[in-house]
Amino acid sequence: MNKKIISNERKEYLRKIRKNKFMVLFTQIFILMLFLGIWEVLANNGVIDSFITSSPSRILKTFMNLSSNDLVKHILVTTYETVIGFLIGTSLGVLIAIILWWSDFLSKVFDPYLVVLNSLPKVALRTNNYNLGRSRNTSNYSNGCCNFFSCNNT
Repeated sequence: MNKKIISNERKEYLRKIRKNKFMVLFTQIFILMLFLGIWEVLANNGVIDSFITSSPSRILKTFMNLSSNDLVKHILVTTYETVIGFLIGTSLGVLIAIILWWSDFLSKVFDPYLVVLNSLPKVALRTNNYNLGRSRNTSNYSNGCCNFFSCNNT
């Protein structure tokens, strides 16, 4: 058997590394627990608004009840839709890039339009506001957008 002989200095060095790793992990867990404890106390005593920031105990209770209220199903549907949308968008983007790369004419035709689209903020390219919910300051059917004609602030 080829057993390696480790010197005492090496053993001491390895022990210090293990101790250092343990102390780092212990300190990280302590800071996390301290943060959660302070957050819980402040939320329970009304120092911070628990409606906005919740509290660790309420978050844990909600997390434990995930299986009882179809949230997991909704997370899976959202993940599925995100992946499908990403794949479709990526495929169309690659296809359009290949077409523009092959056709010098189409590349020159669409160049100014692509430059303008690239300079716009990406959220401005959204097609509708149906997913934004309703705002308190808007009229009955504006779906969260408020413009000159649909505001009802009286």
